[in-house]
Amino acid sequence: MPKQTYIPYLLQLFRQYGYDGATLSKISEATGLGKASLYHHFPGGKDEMVETVLDYLEQWLGENILPALRSDGDAETRLRRMCDRLSELYQQGEQPCLFAILLLGSARDVFHTKVERLFRTWIDAIASVLIADGMDEEQAKHRGEDVAIAIQGSLILSQGLHNPSPFQRVIQQLPRSICHNSQ
Repeated sequence: MPKQTYIPYLLQLFRQYGYDGATLSKISEATGLGKASLYHHFPGGKDEMVETVLDYLEQWLGENILPALRSDGDAETRLRRMCDRLSELYQQGEQPCLFAILLLGSARDVFHTKVERLFRTWIDAIASVLIADGMDEEQAKHRGEDVAIAIQGSLILSQGLHNPSPFQRVIQQLPRSICHNSQ
């Protein structure tokens, strides 16, 4: 099977255990591949596995978030579409963000550049929506960062409380509050 087949298992595993906690034994168990087969599919080991998952998330961003933000409609409608896609990705707040997990452990230096690029792409796309809605560029950039802060913070809080309600509340209120405050 192609290595893309294993992405959902790897994504879940790295979300659950982080880079350091996702041992080859756990990866082997989750994917059903023996250690030799893991290295056949991922000669670069865990680093290549994480890169493959990050590539998938980058593709997902390009196929789901960016089109939602570039679609027709006013800013609130486009931000709502983005939030709907994010809610799907994070299973309505039940799943943590892999980016945050990767930035906390020993993998931080290895994957920081790619994670930073993904965050910047997302924030810039949000800012573009707000600029098109009449907001000045600097404020729009700050608001894009505020969106990322609110979503990431709500994911962390939801995980910490074992309750997805904070994430769900943010996802529900964010499009309107960002646009309302832009006036």
